[in-house]
Amino acid sequence: MLKCTKFQWQQPKNGMILSSAFNLHCGSSPNGLKETVKSNLPKKEHVSRFLKRKWALRIPDTKINQIMISKDDFQQGGEYLGNLSFLNNPQPSMGDHMTKNNQQQPSFYVVRDDLLHPLVNGNKARKLDALLPLLEDSSVTDVVTCGGCQSAHAAAVAVSCAERGLKSHLLLRGEQPATLTGYNLISTLYGNVSYVPRSLYARREEMLLKHAHTVAGNDGLVFSLADLEASLFSHGCGEHSSHVDSLTKRSKKVAIINEGAGDAAALLGVVRLVEYLSQDHLFGKDQQLKIIIDAGTGTTAVGVGIGAVCLGLPWEVTAVMLADTIDGYQKKEESLISEFRRCFTLHLGEQMLTGLEPGLVHWVERSSPRKFGNILKGEVEICRKIAQDTGILLDPVYTLAAWELATQLGQEESAEVVMLHTGGTLGMFGLAQRYKSYFEIC
Repeated sequence: MLKCTKFQWQQPKNGMILSSAFNLHCGSSPNGLKETVKSNLPKKEHVSRFLKRKWALRIPDTKINQIMISKDDFQQGGEYLGNLSFLNNPQPSMGDHMTKNNQQQPSFYVVRDDLLHPLVNGNKARKLDALLPLLEDSSVTDVVTCGGCQSAHAAAVAVSCAERGLKSHLLLRGEQPATLTGYNLISTLYGNVSYVPRSLYARREEMLLKHAHTVAGNDGLVFSLADLEASLFSHGCGEHSSHVDSLTKRSKKVAIINEGAGDAAALLGVVRLVEYLSQDHLFGKDQQLKIIIDAGTGTTAVGVGIGAVCLGLPWEVTAVMLADTIDGYQKKEESLISEFRRCFTLHLGEQMLTGLEPGLVHWVERSSPRKFGNILKGEVEICRKIAQDTGILLDPVYTLAAWELATQLGQEESAEVVMLHTGGTLGMFGLAQRYKSYFEIC
């Protein structure tokens, strides 16, 4: 039977708060536990079978660029990217030839997920990769989610739902801008937008549930993604769909997607990406990598960490914290891992999930911390310089933070450094509205 009944949504239980033993801040090793559980890790073939399901992306492929860093004007100890020059190699040597051919000068790699879709790209596309078929197989009619005014996640949900004949209901934090731009404009064009006071938005789970009930009406049903995923596994796709259809006949079925798609089912698309990147002709399974990710909710970083452990890869995942404290991100990591284990233990088996414990991600501060959403003077110009040098567009809030760390580690580390481009480039339009003076020079 389905876990949810009318007007009842079972929120996943949060795990215990992390103990002080998991001290991952600024320099400690995040993957030390891998060696102790290596013998119990699932084989790649088993993970591949686990990932045989419906996906939104036809193939998981993505482009990989190599960014060469010029030290001609680099000042010892300096961290200002304006003192560096970058050169993009769009077809770098990969596989067995990667290390031998790419050590001529400092560099790092960029996984170009920003190119996946003109509006739904980066980690937003990856997190929706497994979610969208789940919604379709579950006969969902409406989706409720939330985000900031310029939320790339909210826009991605709106576009993806519209493409599939689903209705999206987007709760955006704050007030409606005088002029709609960027992701705010996309969300308004494709979805049903409501602006929510910040005081109400602070209680996100309560806010989402209440709005979902309103959308569902008297005859509708409200579900979490965890409920839908569990139902698919317990009934099988065909039987589940038939069962759900009988329940939702003549009524709405409303699914709640957490802020930033911070749900266990969203991790599957990221694990699929890790499997793709670990192919022998790309990064392979034996090459030590330092994966750099900018962290909003932290879901993508946790997904990469889970994928690396499940596939037994010697990859260290580092996430630049942008929207929360280290304690908040560690709690989020533990919650996602716990939910992932609850959702997929039946399918993978408890032994196959050995090693999925908090400590998969190394959470670090940005070099120049600031309140989330704010940018500093000069960062727009740095993004402009990088775009002109490499043809890669970054935004100052998210991806510039990952680029900064990848540049630093690319000059210091012996291991290969890989930045996952999480997309979000339309956010520049919203920033141009908020920070007009920063864009006048452009």
